[in-house]
Amino acid sequence: MEISPGSLSIRPLAKTREPDPETMETAKKFEEMFLAQTVDEMLKSVGTGAFGGGHAEEQWRSFLARAFAEQIADQGSSGIAQSVARAIDAYGDAGEGRT
Repeated sequence: MEISPGSLSIRPLAKTREPDPETMETAKKFEEMFLAQTVDEMLKSVGTGAFGGGHAEEQWRSFLARAFAEQIADQGSSGIAQSVARAIDAYGDAGEGRT
């Protein structure tokens, strides 16, 4: 079986319009929260290095994870906020009968 490039087509799943600022802000907050949890889990698995570990490190790790997450989200390179914003808009469009 031979597949030619012309036979494959990728269609957008949702309309490609810019989400409103309130939706984007909500999506960005979700992205930051998701990334903070992900980074926190990753930090649990790496060595402590010169810090020596202990109770204080465990307490402050979440702050470090949140700071990393905010920086990653501000870059806008993960695409999580954009995907969440499109999903929010799609639900809104479906509720208004604009599918």
